Amino acid sequence: MRSLFLSLILSISTIGCATAAENANPVVIMETSKGTVKIELWADKAPITVANFLRYTDAKFYDGLIFHRVIPGFMIQGGGYNPDLLEQSTFDPIKNEATAELKNSRGTLAMARTQVVDSASSQFFINLVDNNFLDHTDETARGFGYAVFAEVVEGMDVVDQIATVQTGSQRGHQDVPVEPVVILSITRE
Repeated sequence: MRSLFLSLILSISTIGCATAAENANPVVIMETSKGTVKIELWADKAPITVANFLRYTDAKFYDGLIFHRVIPGFMIQGGGYNPDLLEQSTFDPIKNEATAELKNSRGTLAMARTQVVDSASSQFFINLVDNNFLDHTDETARGFGYAVFAEVVEGMDVVDQIATVQTGSQRGHQDVPVEPVVILSITRE
């Protein structure tokens, strides 16, 4: 009887571990020309945005693109342009999942967008500081905010290093690194 009880306990704990592993948020590794950044994607908090990001990741869309906008004390932005500053074709835009609970804090990733609330596609940015003015405050176009969907869990020093590169204006864009900062690859861990 005791061995049956122990077998039952072990079976239940194994099932619990498998469920926890299945529910774990995905992690991606972003290799850049400045170093490696490890990112936890918050599928439990922003499922549409994470699925979108992983769609681009799995398609190897980000490989070879650049961080085209670098503003110290604010953020670094990438995922849309190649080193020649040619914008890449994207999938359709997604619904903006910004909520008051998901803050644009230092080290978080959020989707870049236009003035249209539901216009995010492939471009993302990494917050260098707490940018609470980008947070969701209301349902208006101005107050909707930028959808946070992930956080840097290793390599924030690399992000900070990227933030120190010399920038200038190129092809009608401002704050562009003079020497391209390339996203070599983004892959699932």
